[in-house]
Amino acid sequence: MAELARLRAGGAGGMRPVVGIIACNRTTGGEPSVTVMRRYVEASMRYGDFAALVVPSLPGAMQAGEIVGRLDGLLLTGSPSNVAPSRYGDAGESAGPFDPERDTMTADLIAAFRAAAKPIFGICRGFQELNVAFGGTLRRDLGKRHHSLEERDLSTMFAHRHEVALAPDGRLAAAYGRAGLTVNSVHYQGVDRLGEGLIVEATAPDAIVEAFSAPAVLAVQWHPEWATDEDPDAQALFAAFGAMLRTR
Repeated sequence: MAELARLRAGGAGGMRPVVGIIACNRTTGGEPSVTVMRRYVEASMRYGDFAALVVPSLPGAMQAGEIVGRLDGLLLTGSPSNVAPSRYGDAGESAGPFDPERDTMTADLIAAFRAAAKPIFGICRGFQELNVAFGGTLRRDLGKRHHSLEERDLSTMFAHRHEVALAPDGRLAAAYGRAGLTVNSVHYQGVDRLGEGLIVEATAPDAIVEAFSAPAVLAVQWHPEWATDEDPDAQALFAAFGAMLRTR
């Protein structure tokens, strides 16, 4: 796309922005690991045209305030783990897995980057974390409509797709120049009550919020990092984040 070409041309001769990409806590080879799926890192760096550093979710070892001044933006990735219900005031039972250290780290990072007016882009879990950080709540009953019932492999899961309608006066509608998109859908949780100050950018046919924005914030429930090289619409999302980094 023209915007993507412009960003690449502009970044070729100078220092590119540096984005912090949040990592999850998982078990790898039988021991704890700090992990972020490579597809998030590669797709965002390539099409957003920025450099990146992985941020561990270890709030006991580091503070958000120590790094916010050294980064130009923040990318909150998707994850198999769910945001703990206690984070949005829900005492009901919920299925895991959970990552409480990531919950704490992302909450602190969002507060620090918002205070610094530095861009944040959220994907899936990151979208949900942002909604909670803005005072919203989540629902946990979207599996049959928004998650593939076939989980034999990732390709099958990410092949589950649906349409989204773009808000007529929204940033995404202006960027794409059309009324809707077809997106992948791999999530059990989603927005229940929208956070204060967030503006709806896209909705699913069942009215579930699929994208929102705020000053220096853009977030989507779907996964633009999946097969990005084959999806110009996904490429454009990362390019939009790259533009936010350069024009804030």
